Amino acid sequence: MYALNATHSQDLISWVESANQPETDFPIQNLPYCVFQTSDNPASIGIGIGDQILNLRACAEAGLLSPDFETVLQHVNLNPLMALPPVQQSQLRKRIVELLSQGSPEADKLASVALVPQTSVDFLLPCNIGDYSDFYASVFHATNVGSMFRPDNPLLPNYKHIPIGYHGRASSIVVSGTPIRRPVGQLTPAEPGTAPTREACKLFDYELEVGCFVGQGNQLGESVLIEDAESHMFGLTLLNDWSARDIQKWEYQPLGPFLAKSFASTISPWVVTMEALAPFRCAEFQRDAEDPRPLDYLASDTNSQFGGIDLQLEVYLLTEQMQQQGFEPQLLTRGSFTNLYWTFAQMLTHHSSNGCNLRPGDMLGSGTVSGQTRDSRGCMLELTWDGDQQNALPGSQRTPIKLPTGEERKFLADGDTVIFRGFCESNEHRRIGFGICLGKVLSATQAM
Repeated sequence: MYALNATHSQDLISWVESANQPETDFPIQNLPYCVFQTSDNPASIGIGIGDQILNLRACAEAGLLSPDFETVLQHVNLNPLMALPPVQQSQLRKRIVELLSQGSPEADKLASVALVPQTSVDFLLPCNIGDYSDFYASVFHATNVGSMFRPDNPLLPNYKHIPIGYHGRASSIVVSGTPIRRPVGQLTPAEPGTAPTREACKLFDYELEVGCFVGQGNQLGESVLIEDAESHMFGLTLLNDWSARDIQKWEYQPLGPFLAKSFASTISPWVVTMEALAPFRCAEFQRDAEDPRPLDYLASDTNSQFGGIDLQLEVYLLTEQMQQQGFEPQLLTRGSFTNLYWTFAQMLTHHSSNGCNLRPGDMLGSGTVSGQTRDSRGCMLELTWDGDQQNALPGSQRTPIKLPTGEERKFLADGDTVIFRGFCESNEHRRIGFGICLGKVLSATQAM
């Protein structure tokens, strides 16, 4: 786990003026990675600083970085950089802080050859995501959803013993801003004994999640110890794991999610490194006294004291009518990543515990991040649920979200834009953010 060092000091100031503004997501203490391209330049690895991007390939070509990094920075994805040992990743961060700090002798040169406004670029996926596994790590989300379908037994017996996960679809992960087409699929028969229908999803939903990118991998047949798990984690990103709830209801038993999830997942273009998050580490979720203790392979003193991340998450909704009438996006949810029952270190350790090999750029999803209060629920399935009816998937039994235009939503409508934000802040350290993760829902097509 990364220790605090000079790159985390809240006294650091950048010569990039926008990085010093209190509302920025990207002060010099953050330095998230991205991959971008412009109309006249090929895809490159970049670093977010204020409202600008530092082109790392241009920095390397100008001789401003150690030759040790030249090869990995020539790539058009972060995978080779993710594969570096943490000590080398830390060295690169330290050098970038030197280059961007106020008084840097390289400031003029960087401003002319390596700084690009974020508004002038197209963002690409930050890495080649070879595999994607999604977990179910919020006990409040699991309890809420379980209560809808199993009111007498919301949590299955294994939930508090094992991080529950399933294999997602990496090929349909898209970068923020990519439109999301409403899926078509089989829906539950209207009456017992009748055939299912194939229609456009009616109960379309978002899921507020955080993605963790694997850094160094492990060999097939070898496991990652909980004590070493942090050294295999490169950084975090915002993740919207879109869900077709009515398709999911019909297909998810006995094997779990399939077409209700595989059509699309959206991630932010920004990857906030584990080193940048070092000031915001906290204790793991406080379990009830009667809860079982994790088995030894999932437990360590370090994970117990610092396995959590004090990350605040927000969901906003903007309808087409709101946009036409000049309304700002409406806040739907404000939640905390500290509500996860399992830490990312435990998820990664469990994932590899059977000898499964994880590779640089693989992504682990946290599962929907939900809290105890209604306004901290991480999806519309929970947000519009009243909690007092059984099997409450049909929209007619739900309390709709009221919008300033007079519109109401129980689930997402065509034209709706969902926006995720995330940030970490404390009195002792500079606030850092995750940018945005945005997707607009398009109508289904008959071709599907």
